[in-house]
Amino acid sequence: MRKLRTLGWTLLALVLVLGAAAAVIAALNLRGEDPLPERAAAFDATPQLVERGRYLALAGNCAGCHTTRGGQPYAGGLPIETPFGTVYSSNLTPDANAGIGGWSSAHFWRAMHNGRSKDGRLLYPAFPYPNFTQVTREDSDAIYAYLRSVPAAPVPNLAHRLRFPYDTQAALAVWRALSFKPEPFVANAGKPAEWNRGAYLVGGLGHCIACHGSRDSLGATQANLGLSGGLIAVENWYAPSLADPHQAGVADWPTGEVVALLKTGTAPRASVMGPMAEVVFRSTQYLSDADLAAMASYLKDLPGVPAQATAHPSLAPARRDAGTMARGQKIYDQRCAYCHGDQGQGAPGAFPPLAGNRAVNMAQTANLVQVIAHGGYLPSTAGNPRPYGMPPFGQVLDAADVAAVLTFIRGSWGNDSPPVTLLDTMRR
Repeated sequence: MRKLRTLGWTLLALVLVLGAAAAVIAALNLRGEDPLPERAAAFDATPQLVERGRYLALAGNCAGCHTTRGGQPYAGGLPIETPFGTVYSSNLTPDANAGIGGWSSAHFWRAMHNGRSKDGRLLYPAFPYPNFTQVTREDSDAIYAYLRSVPAAPVPNLAHRLRFPYDTQAALAVWRALSFKPEPFVANAGKPAEWNRGAYLVGGLGHCIACHGSRDSLGATQANLGLSGGLIAVENWYAPSLADPHQAGVADWPTGEVVALLKTGTAPRASVMGPMAEVVFRSTQYLSDADLAAMASYLKDLPGVPAQATAHPSLAPARRDAGTMARGQKIYDQRCAYCHGDQGQGAPGAFPPLAGNRAVNMAQTANLVQVIAHGGYLPSTAGNPRPYGMPPFGQVLDAADVAAVLTFIRGSWGNDSPPVTLLDTMRR
């Protein structure tokens, strides 16, 4: 009898603890969320508001995720691969059944700011509401006005394909309780208006940390580490640190060069490929020079970045196998030298130099492997409509070849970076 009584009290205590935990999780998921108005307020979508929303949707690269190749704009259905399964983007057109035709501006604002759908469901953070929460209500209303103006598309939303327990609202609620807090953008009173505008665009609509930040084991961006770089899950591209002058930091760049890179995809010191080329192609090339300059102002002043990039910290000389270097040189002479030069000097305006190139010498080699295997192409932009590109060599070079030629490039013409191993090439 005493054992049964003890077991009963233990179960009761467990139920109380679980109930209290559930109540805390529920409360954390409702923080910062205002109740919806009983009646939708009148919404005046003026032409000026629609045009502003169109511009802001470009700044947020909304079409990049909510439009399939060859599909109707903003009709959703694009698969977004994550370590937890596949999330499909939703239909944002004004279709009454499949899209947001039945949404009010308050519903849309709640999705942007709180990550909750019209019916109250919690949204998966593949929709970057942890960043969009910083967007102002005025800008949210403008984007809503624009989306209501695009052609309606009766394309049904697809069910996500996530592994258990990630496919449950309960698991998502726990994740949000641990990793998400709705917060508006707060201007830094000690910084000029241009800097604050850049911080708003980079941190909010630009959601740059979604790629250029590191993530924890639950997939949440680690905001405390800032734009310190991170491997893009599944895609296996590395988004370099925007605070490190030896990766993609721009503290010592003239503002005009940062603007040019975001506007055209190329600048005297760098060019963009891979996922960033998509961002420039679909988003930043359409932003005003004033907004790009604001973003540059913020990026040039990231915490911990000195005004002038310091010398690369001394490293012990990298040890390279002579046979691997000889193999890599042979491949380079056959496949690479025609464009990049016998001494890795490149060709101005066409092919980037490899000697002294910080992208070549980064400790993280994922992007180099991707470019060798799959090619690298700059975006076609108004300022660079016919960019040069690099063809893929994955069909003619095996993993050992890729490792050898990259080891040779990273150890020649003054480059002195560690060799690339077969293990480094496995995720191409």
